[in-house]
Amino acid sequence: MARNKKRGAAAPAAAAEGPQPAAAAANAEVAAAPEDLVLRPPNLRVAFAAMALFLAPFSYLAFVHYPLDADLRRSILICGAISLGGFFVVLRLIPVAARYLHRRKLFGKDINKKGLPTGEIDVPEALGIVVGIVYLVIAILFQQFNFAADSIWLVEYNAALASVCFMILLGFIDDVLDIPWRVKLLLPGIAALPLLMAYAGGTSIIIPKPLASYVGVEVLELGGLYKVFMLLLAVFCTNSINIHAGLNGLEVGQTVVISAAVLVHNVMRIGSSKDLETQQAHAFSIYLVLPFLTTSLALLGFNWYPSSVFVGDTYTYFAGMTLAVVGILGHFSETLLLFFLPQVLNFLCSVPQLFKFVYCPRHRLPSFDTQTGLLTGSKDGNLVNIFLRLFGKCSEKSLCIRLLIFQALSCLFCFWLRYMLTGWYK
Repeated sequence: MARNKKRGAAAPAAAAEGPQPAAAAANAEVAAAPEDLVLRPPNLRVAFAAMALFLAPFSYLAFVHYPLDADLRRSILICGAISLGGFFVVLRLIPVAARYLHRRKLFGKDINKKGLPTGEIDVPEALGIVVGIVYLVIAILFQQFNFAADSIWLVEYNAALASVCFMILLGFIDDVLDIPWRVKLLLPGIAALPLLMAYAGGTSIIIPKPLASYVGVEVLELGGLYKVFMLLLAVFCTNSINIHAGLNGLEVGQTVVISAAVLVHNVMRIGSSKDLETQQAHAFSIYLVLPFLTTSLALLGFNWYPSSVFVGDTYTYFAGMTLAVVGILGHFSETLLLFFLPQVLNFLCSVPQLFKFVYCPRHRLPSFDTQTGLLTGSKDGNLVNIFLRLFGKCSEKSLCIRLLIFQALSCLFCFWLRYMLTGWYK
């Protein structure tokens, strides 16, 4: 999502001369408003192909491979049906929201197409707000079908939704006000407060078997430090997705891959565990991540190359917080960090620039050759440019696909590593 933000609303020059009649002011506003935006149709081929690719393994494991409880399967089907409805709602609402955002001058230019006619098109920004709102509605409606009024999960479930809602709001504020980086780092910590205050789960960690003899205990109680870890995880997930960006489809694509891996991990843990609390925690995680995946796929249809909308910090913050909440309440924070391996590497490579040890431009993007249509890596320390320096120049679409393949391979590596270390590590 490489973009150059444009803001502004010109004040009427006649305002200094005195009040205008209401009708004249309304006519002036209409005359000054930009023409209604007409978006390109979404790339449904990509959206449906990704849906089939990423939901097929989960569906097979949940309904064929593992003998899951009938009530759990019913809940998953209900959640899936509502989530699929959310997919079509997002497809319908994005063009509507894009027109409103465009009228309010919340749009940008695609920097990776600078010098081409497509680089001069106003691309509506912050369309993650649509996905976030639809996601919250789905998650709230699902409570009616799954949770009893006295369910012990309701408090944490609603606290999780409150944190996600708070993050959507702060992300949209960032898109509108263009908040400095030092402030952006604090936003996820603020949004995570409802979850931290309501969290009543375990605060202990299992010490890896090779280290247990050195620590002296097999289970270490962290107490309040565990909530500090939760806070740091939320801050990392939101900001790591936000800085692993710059290409059409990359922000949404990486979160789609991660959420699909989370779904598969959850159903595998449910199928292999005999502990009821563990099964409930992972089922809880499924209910939160399934609507996130489907609504994000609808956004991907519009954001795939060539993007007709930009997702904005609204989406990256919303996505990061949602995945952090899913990992925390599902009790698989370590596995979640392994799914985030590309984001971890990108963050480590970005540290010198993020903390101003070396010069950091506003947009750490590759250079675009208008003659060939290819991107060339700059010296900036992020995965986008590192991939170009390692594998050579290529088109924006090809680079995005390479990075998403790397994301998928990282998730597969996580599953392989868990399999190899089972029984030895923990």
